[in-house]
Amino acid sequence: MKQKDITALLDEPACAHNKKSKSGCAKPKPGATAGGCAFDGAQIALLPIADVAHIVHGSIACAGSSWDNRGTRSSGSHLFRIGMTTDMTEQDVIMGRGEKRLFHSIKQAIDSYHPAAVFVYNTCVPALIGDDVEAVCKSAAERWGTPVVPVDAAGFYGTKNLGNRIAGESMVKYVCGTREPDPLPEVSQNKSIKIHDVNLVGEYNIAGELWHVLPLLDELGLRVLCTLSGDARYREVQTMHRSEANMMVCSKAMINVARKLQDAFGSPWFEGSFYGVRDVSQALRDFARLIDDADLTQRTETVITREEALIDEKISPWREKLKGKKVLLYTGGVKSWSVIAALQDLGMEVVATGTKKSTEDDKARIRELMGRDAVMLEDGNPRALINIVRDNQVDILIAGGRNMYTALKARIPFLDINQEREFGYAGYTGMVELARQMVLTIESPIWSAVRQPASWQTSKNRKDDENSQQLTVNKGVG
Repeated sequence: MKQKDITALLDEPACAHNKKSKSGCAKPKPGATAGGCAFDGAQIALLPIADVAHIVHGSIACAGSSWDNRGTRSSGSHLFRIGMTTDMTEQDVIMGRGEKRLFHSIKQAIDSYHPAAVFVYNTCVPALIGDDVEAVCKSAAERWGTPVVPVDAAGFYGTKNLGNRIAGESMVKYVCGTREPDPLPEVSQNKSIKIHDVNLVGEYNIAGELWHVLPLLDELGLRVLCTLSGDARYREVQTMHRSEANMMVCSKAMINVARKLQDAFGSPWFEGSFYGVRDVSQALRDFARLIDDADLTQRTETVITREEALIDEKISPWREKLKGKKVLLYTGGVKSWSVIAALQDLGMEVVATGTKKSTEDDKARIRELMGRDAVMLEDGNPRALINIVRDNQVDILIAGGRNMYTALKARIPFLDINQEREFGYAGYTGMVELARQMVLTIESPIWSAVRQPASWQTSKNRKDDENSQQLTVNKGVG
């Protein structure tokens, strides 16, 4: 990828950073890729496309470091779970065999698995030695009649977020618009309902969350052409250009996709969330607003009224247990504000939230929800998190898996909210699961047990230990 292409991705017109005095996202700094390189970002953004063979062109370490690190679910093909790599060695580099090795790897993937398409991820080593991945992919596609898409996202290009955008750029450039959507099936009932086509961009179906939302969209007559990329299929990505409205679920990841689809095909977009009752209802209203269909608007309000009444009844017992509880939320991106709304719906108080991966718009939304004096954490090191928990008498820490052991060592109730989780919290039904999991976590008897002295540590033994320690100190001073 040329420097001008990387600069264009960093200078994204739809990104909130462009509203600041220094236009564009910050350029990568030395060491910035420690939290995930461009290759890592590109791979996890596209990996949930389930019927594609994902080949990592590079050393075996690149394939092993990031594979399947999202808890995404598939309703069909599981080809995406098979790790594929060209496994380049020093001899391949010295002898210039990288392109040949990639060509044969593509052939092997097609012969063995017959995928709908092959995605080839370029990494640092082949990028440095000048392998022409795009030419190899084009030649392979012509040879075997299977689409082969290059994703030029060498790790040294920049950060994980840049890799997300590179992935989206590859989809818009090589895939979107290469096929028309399937015709609507003949339906005997509900012929009066007009079907509208929509896309969800930046939704990854973590723990099956997408499946909490799809029934609502189906009922409203909103056909999801593609979810980029949770539980997606290659043929769905091809039809994204025909949507009437796009919902941007995670702006940090693929905002360039939504913007370019609007520029090229006129499909409007909005940013929304499926976490929390208010946000789910607002997302449905925004679809109706952009599509501008009076009948859809009326039916949307009917569905929202019904679902909010049902969910209020189901959540009521859990809300009573959670009302007034204090939460420390340390996550990033869209969850930094969307989960706040969900927690406030449950009557909980969010004392602080993490903003390490949040955009300026994300931070503005946080201030709307928590007030102008909202505590936002850029650097959530373990000591800082524990201090906030102790100073604010926090009842539960909600964060990613990397913070789990910090919480357990400090004997703090912990709930995993990030991509490795096993429970889906999106949609109306996801709110019930979120409330249930928090109550089970906070009220678990393990916390009162681990905070008590061990059974062998009686008051007499503790006093003897203290006297012994004091005597040792006095002897040392003497």
